[in-house]
Amino acid sequence: MSIEEKKDYIDKITEKAETLIEALPYIRDFSNKKVVVKYGGSAMLDKQLEESVIKDVALLKLIGMQPIIVHGGGKDINKWLDKVGKESEFVGGLRVTDMDTMEIAEMVLNRVNKNLVQMVQRIGVKAIGICGKDGGMLKVERKMPAGQDIGFVGDIKSVDTEVIDTLLENDFIPIIAPIGMDDNGNTYNINADDAACAIAGAIYAEKLAFLTDVEGVYMNPDDKSSLISILDLNEANKLIEGGVIRGGMLPKVTNCINAVNAGVNRVHILDGRLEHCLLLEFFTKKGIGTAIIGDDSGRYFNEN
Repeated sequence: MSIEEKKDYIDKITEKAETLIEALPYIRDFSNKKVVVKYGGSAMLDKQLEESVIKDVALLKLIGMQPIIVHGGGKDINKWLDKVGKESEFVGGLRVTDMDTMEIAEMVLNRVNKNLVQMVQRIGVKAIGICGKDGGMLKVERKMPAGQDIGFVGDIKSVDTEVIDTLLENDFIPIIAPIGMDDNGNTYNINADDAACAIAGAIYAEKLAFLTDVEGVYMNPDDKSSLISILDLNEANKLIEGGVIRGGMLPKVTNCINAVNAGVNRVHILDGRLEHCLLLEFFTKKGIGTAIIGDDSGRYFNEN
C-alpha cells in the first residue's frame, strides 16, 4: 500500500469513526424506546431499497431500540386485482373494497408481511408477522368518507397492545399488516398510515417514521434548499392555515399531527427512496427529512 493509499484508507475509517461518535448520544437516549416505522411506497418496490430499510430496522433492534414495522401494500394489491380483471377504484385516496377485493387485499398483505419477516430473520434478528385481527389488536368500524359507503374499509376505534407488548418483551420485531376486525367479526382493510398512527399512539412510541416518496416538508416546494428539518405543532398548523402545506403533503402532515396529539414524542417524514434514511435521520445532527414534535420540550440537545 502506497503512502497516498494508506492516507485515503485512514481518512475513510476516521470518517466512519466520527459518524459512530456522532450517533452515540442518540443511541444512549433511544435505548429501549419504541419506534414505529410505517413502510410503503417506492421503498417496497425496489429490492435494494427494501433490503436497506430492513437492515436499518434490524440495526435499531440490535443497538437496543424496540422497532415495530407497520406496512402497506397498495401497489401489490393493484397488481393482483389487475391479474383477476378487477378494476381498482378510489374515493378520497381510499380503496373501494367489496368482499372480493377484501379477500385479495388480505392475501396480498399477508404475503408481503411474511416476506418482510423472512428478510429480517435472514439478518439474524427475530421477527413475527401479525395483522390487526390477531389478539383483537385493531378494532374498527366502517369508514364512511363524506357519508359514502366504500365497503370494507376500517376506521380504527381502539388498539389493544397486548400482542405487541408480548412480542417486544420476548425480543421480537412485530411486523404488522393493516387489517382489522369489527365487533361482528368482519374483516376490514385499513389505511396503513392510519394504522401506524393509532399503534404508535397506543404504545406511546418515542418515534414514528413515515417512509414516503417525498423528501419532507418544504417552505417552497420549488426550492430544494427550503426543506424544514423540524416543526412543532403550532408551526405545522400555521403552515397548513397559510397554504404552505397543501396537496399530497397535507394528509401526511395531518397524520403526523394526529400521532403527536395521540402521544408520540416525534414523527418523521422521510424519503424512503434514499438508502439508510432511518439511520441518517435518527443518528445524525442535521437529519434528512422533516420531524414534527409537540413543543420545544421535545427538541433534542443539539436543536435548542
